[in-house]
Amino acid sequence: MRLDDFDPDSIDVEDQGRRGSFPGGRGGQVGCGTLLIALIGALVFGIDPAQMIGGLEQAQLPTREASATDGNSVNEACTADANRRQSCNALYSLNNTWEPLFAAARIPFKQPGLRFYSQAGNSGCGAAQSAMGPFYCPADGRIYLDTDFFRLMDVEIGATGQFARDYVIAHEYGHHIQKLLGMSDQVRSLQAQNPRRANELSVRLELQADCYAGVWAAKNRERLEPGDMESGLNAAHQIGDDTLMRNAGRRASPEAFTHGTSAQRVRWLRRGMETGNEDSCDTFADLR
Repeated sequence: MRLDDFDPDSIDVEDQGRRGSFPGGRGGQVGCGTLLIALIGALVFGIDPAQMIGGLEQAQLPTREASATDGNSVNEACTADANRRQSCNALYSLNNTWEPLFAAARIPFKQPGLRFYSQAGNSGCGAAQSAMGPFYCPADGRIYLDTDFFRLMDVEIGATGQFARDYVIAHEYGHHIQKLLGMSDQVRSLQAQNPRRANELSVRLELQADCYAGVWAAKNRERLEPGDMESGLNAAHQIGDDTLMRNAGRRASPEAFTHGTSAQRVRWLRRGMETGNEDSCDTFADLR
């Protein structure tokens, strides 16, 4: 995907660097992307997802407020390598795509931040650990990205290509859109009211974020290159709950799905890419 170079004064990016473990402190909630990466952890690192998710929910890391970023620090964070630069370009494009849509709808908009970390870091939702991969923290409105995750995508997951990486950022940005629209809070309320449907509601939320990622791609269709759509759809397939479970040597258990099957993820990403209409991303329509 041919994206414009980011404007360092127009995006909120910080590099947390490499961090060790932090004793004590305050635990936080798990971000929207964590459950998926727990399954990736099972595939790549041999981690039991249930244990990992439980451990993350009880993570004891101090939460620090990130310092205000300026153009120089953004440039340093974004230009350390090609993957970071592309992530910052994608963030810049996502801001420029979604902010006018919110303005047209007269809905308040606030750009999300992007925080790079290596191996371990911290967020407003608690721990940021390498096995978690990318996640969005609704508590502080930031996307967290382990700098080694894209290598994992290529080598361990088989989700190759630049647009596959753009899709990851766009999906997490989709969770920010859900927060701004109040959808995330509504889902959490419904999950609390009916815990038996918690996973089903999580799947609907994740599929909507996939669709929003597709909408962003569609609204920048002139920047797509040959093979981009296939790269994104392959990534969506490779991170479906059923595919991750089977690749981890486990039986695909629908009752344990939290992000959707490969077929569902591909279908909703494709819907966003084909329609370019955010209104087509209502994965909750039949609940109303």
